[in-house]
Amino acid sequence: MSDPTPRTVHLLAKGRVQGVGYRAFVEMHASRLDLNGWVRNRLDGSVEAVFQGPAAAVEEMLALCRSGPPSAEVTGIEIVGDGVGAFDDFEVKPTV
Repeated sequence: MSDPTPRTVHLLAKGRVQGVGYRAFVEMHASRLDLNGWVRNRLDGSVEAVFQGPAAAVEEMLALCRSGPPSAEVTGIEIVGDGVGAFDDFEVKPTV
């Protein structure tokens, strides 16, 4: 039986992750996996995201983020910590 407790992860994706469809890739897969949270570009060139949902789906999303879309070159995923908050959907936020 799978654990129904949601997991929330806050991460930064580094490398060539802006201007290559990375946010759209994340949004598409997060929706497919029925995850809640958000994704946004950062002024330092990284992409920041929070994923919330079943632990297995969050793990699958983390694996997808490590590879990214074909045009991306992900050099690292930094888990900033367990995210906080409750999310009702998944959204693309403005750059910060």
